[in-house]
Amino acid sequence: MSHTPTLILADNQDVTRSGLLHYVTTLFSGSVTIPVADKSQLMSVLDECGAGIVVLDYTLFDFPGIDDFLNFVNRFSEATWLLFSAELSEGFIRRLSFEHRISMVLKECSGDEITSALRCAVVGERFLCHQVTNLLVSTPESFAKPLLTASETEVLRLIAQGKSVKEIAAERNSSIHTITIHKKNIF
Repeated sequence: MSHTPTLILADNQDVTRSGLLHYVTTLFSGSVTIPVADKSQLMSVLDECGAGIVVLDYTLFDFPGIDDFLNFVNRFSEATWLLFSAELSEGFIRRLSFEHRISMVLKECSGDEITSALRCAVVGERFLCHQVTNLLVSTPESFAKPLLTASETEVLRLIAQGKSVKEIAAERNSSIHTITIHKKNIF
């Protein structure tokens, strides 16, 4: 490893922070670890160091919701994020699956998976534990129906081909406004 990683252990449970500290010191000799117990401490540390690997138990921190958390992540865009929680809801996992800067591992995972997650975080790679991956590849009943209408699917195909809204509207004999609405619904 070419640099010494800074790991911010953001968990308000002393036992978990101690366990993480053991993993980190065993895996990354000479690493800098900074334990934090709440969101304000985490913000102060990130304001000071700017970057680092944040190992965070989202469920135990005082984020009012996923949007607040994502705003926090975007504010500290140089940080690497590894969510390390006992329980994450299916909706939360599915929503964060689109955020490629956020890795996820559950506290009940094997030591090998936790070790892999930490190693991936240090080199800037995303990691999703087996349970999270299995949940993401399963199709719950709520997702069994198509997410897009036939028109939205066609507009998405044309967008993927690099066509502009104006070109799509002309090709589909639709107004620019209609295509803009389809595009908004897709996203």
